[in-house]
Amino acid sequence: MKWPQTASLILFLGCFSFANAGSRILEEVRLHESPDHTRVVFDVSAAADYELFTLTNPHRVVIDLLDTSPRPGFDFDPLAGRPARVKGLRASTRNSAYRVVLDVAMPVRPEGFTLSPQPPYGHRLVVDLFPSASGVSSRETAPLQAPRDEKRDVIIAIDAGHGGKDPGAVGVDGIREKEVVLSIARKLAAKIDRSRGYRAVLIRDGDYYVPLRDRSIKARDKGADLFVSVHADAFKRSQVAGASVFTLSDHGASSETARWLAERENSYESIGGVSLTEHDELVAKVLWDISMDASRSASIEVGEHVLGALGSMTKLHKDRVEQAGFLVLKSPDVPSILVETGFISNPSDARRLNTASYQDRVAAALADGIRSYMGSYAPPGTLLAWERERGGVRYTIERGDTLSGIAVRYGTSTRRLREANGLRGDSIRVGQTITIPAG
Repeated sequence: MKWPQTASLILFLGCFSFANAGSRILEEVRLHESPDHTRVVFDVSAAADYELFTLTNPHRVVIDLLDTSPRPGFDFDPLAGRPARVKGLRASTRNSAYRVVLDVAMPVRPEGFTLSPQPPYGHRLVVDLFPSASGVSSRETAPLQAPRDEKRDVIIAIDAGHGGKDPGAVGVDGIREKEVVLSIARKLAAKIDRSRGYRAVLIRDGDYYVPLRDRSIKARDKGADLFVSVHADAFKRSQVAGASVFTLSDHGASSETARWLAERENSYESIGGVSLTEHDELVAKVLWDISMDASRSASIEVGEHVLGALGSMTKLHKDRVEQAGFLVLKSPDVPSILVETGFISNPSDARRLNTASYQDRVAAALADGIRSYMGSYAPPGTLLAWERERGGVRYTIERGDTLSGIAVRYGTSTRRLREANGLRGDSIRVGQTITIPAG
């Protein structure tokens, strides 16, 4: 058969025994090919319980769906048109588990997470297959949360808005928001990754669509310490211009709590590392509200740092952090901001945003704002927090940096920077590492 050009494949299933029927039913499997990874989605009748591991010689990814059996007529389609990373799919029943084996063409790093029902979909298990440079595989359940060991990196989740079927705003000369913000997101991720003590995670790294609620869930599953959603605004009047920073509004926070209370079984099982399922509804609501309040307070703080950095290089639409009920900002325990980098409906903003040099300047400002905030508020257990406690933060000089600019960014003076690093003047070089003194 001829597969659709979207490379989004639906695999209809049939022909497996129900001898060991489980309490969950595997209803369908879907594959989606993205530029940076392959996504395998398992549609199940209830929240999935699973084990995920890899094997070598040959390379395979194994998903054991526990207490699960296939629906009647379950089968895999012929292999023609299968995404490049997946050579074949097969399955078998093992006790009360249903084992799915993906034969992969290369070493991959699988990451699995579950999603609660969101119309038109029900419960889902998602397994993302990322190319693995090392090729090292191990029979271990894939971690759902980034390790929180001592002196770990600060993890910044960067979300390029829209994508795939959703182009976002379309501006002058057909400039599309989804393409502009992806370029900015990639540039920001590169700058974050070059910063000592930081690691960037891109929510999407290609032209494909990620559902709105899934974006914050994916950031949370990656162990993100901060979620930054990048957009380019539009308005009916082309005169409106400038960059903006948004955090979650009071109403947005309260509506999310109400949604959680109404659909508790579909919501997070824990926040901030504290289990909610062990508490009654009233206590859980209090814990939720406390976490949401702390997250919103941190979001406003980081938003102010980012807005200040943006204001140093471009016009601002508003000179304060704004608040709205954006769905992507509704994580209860990950500080989250949404940055409108300009109005793509404004001819001047649109043309600037469509140039690589301006995109790089925007990305640099966003990175400056993030580092400025984390320099003072890095989470405990991170390398940045450890360095701050020892009297300073280490910073690697990038192209375009000046000593005075770094001083402003970190709320110190050039004199203190010179003293802390034994500098006789203001000369610095790309790649040089300096200490930002504490206090």
